Amino acid sequence: MSEYPIKRVVSLVPSSTETLLALGAEVVACSKFCEQPEIIHVGGTKNPDIERIVALEPDLVVLDREENRVEDHDALVAAGVAVFVSDVTDLPGALTVVRELAAKTGVSIPDAATELPAVAETAPRRSAFVPIWRRPWMTISQRTYGADLLAHIGIDLVRAADPSPYPTVELDEIADARPDLVVVPTEPYEFAARHRAELTQALPEAHLVEVDGQDLFWWGSRTPGAVNRLAEALALRPMP
Repeated sequence: MSEYPIKRVVSLVPSSTETLLALGAEVVACSKFCEQPEIIHVGGTKNPDIERIVALEPDLVVLDREENRVEDHDALVAAGVAVFVSDVTDLPGALTVVRELAAKTGVSIPDAATELPAVAETAPRRSAFVPIWRRPWMTISQRTYGADLLAHIGIDLVRAADPSPYPTVELDEIADARPDLVVVPTEPYEFAARHRAELTQALPEAHLVEVDGQDLFWWGSRTPGAVNRLAEALALRPMP
């Protein structure tokens, strides 16, 4: 295998696939969850088709510690395939991965892709509950990228200090914390109108806002824009 810059990339990470394409890298295959119908799919993030990936003779396969399985990483390495593993839990880490992917694929990178927009706070910081699953209810803690993004725009989580990145919670417990906001992402769980009504009933004093789940949880090339979009959606202004 030749040294960097490499050319043919298989990405099993939606955020990295989006980033690689934005940078102009050659992505020859991706996972079915990457939302790139024009690119060959090689299975899911948790069950990739290893044989098919190897047959594509990629210069590099991009994985993520959280998105993908150790056994698939090990199978690719055993097959002689070079791998890159990201581990993003905060904003600086997200921008570092952009730089690393650009360096490995030999593509140029715009300055704006690795610069975080400053967000002016026009009101006191707010607290928020971010549901990511139901039955059981789950949320995020400060150990996640999404939490760091929200903190950057002036919003603190009610379960920020939890040792688990994705703690299970009870809504009456969240109600006791009296969050200012309920930030409902469009993914990974599809919260229907009845679910939002359930949240509103359980947390009547909080202002419920639906946000783009990809902006909140997909990192990389979209990070600077996502900061601006989420800051606007969750504008720090007095409650009506």
